[in-house]
Amino acid sequence: MAASLARIFEALGDPIRRYILELVAGGEQPAGAIVETVRAQASISQPGVSQHLKVLRDAGLVIVRAEGTRRFYALDAQGVETAQAWLAGLGDPLHQMANPLDALGTEIARGKRAGRTAEPTRRSRTGEARPAAG
Repeated sequence: MAASLARIFEALGDPIRRYILELVAGGEQPAGAIVETVRAQASISQPGVSQHLKVLRDAGLVIVRAEGTRRFYALDAQGVETAQAWLAGLGDPLHQMANPLDALGTEIARGKRAGRTAEPTRRSRTGEARPAAG
């Protein structure tokens, strides 16, 4: 996941790619419309916009669908969720410890249950555990 996370944030580091994401966040867009809109905002060639779309696709932030000779781009929810989860972890640093602590709580409870249901033992003078006489 670290490699894909690095790719995601590397892709997000460019303002043109962030702008493209804003365009496709509103819904699926044809590649031609994305190129025209981006070129109206920035001095960039059509191949330059195509390269930005490729970086976004490789990072898992957009998906592409072919329909004949046309390409349609849409936001890839999984890539966005990966970035959001990482960012949310910054705000809640203990979030990563939640699952191990839950597991520890389960093991403690299991140990208490086992202690209640185990046969009572008595310790000898040497410290050896023996079943209690009953």
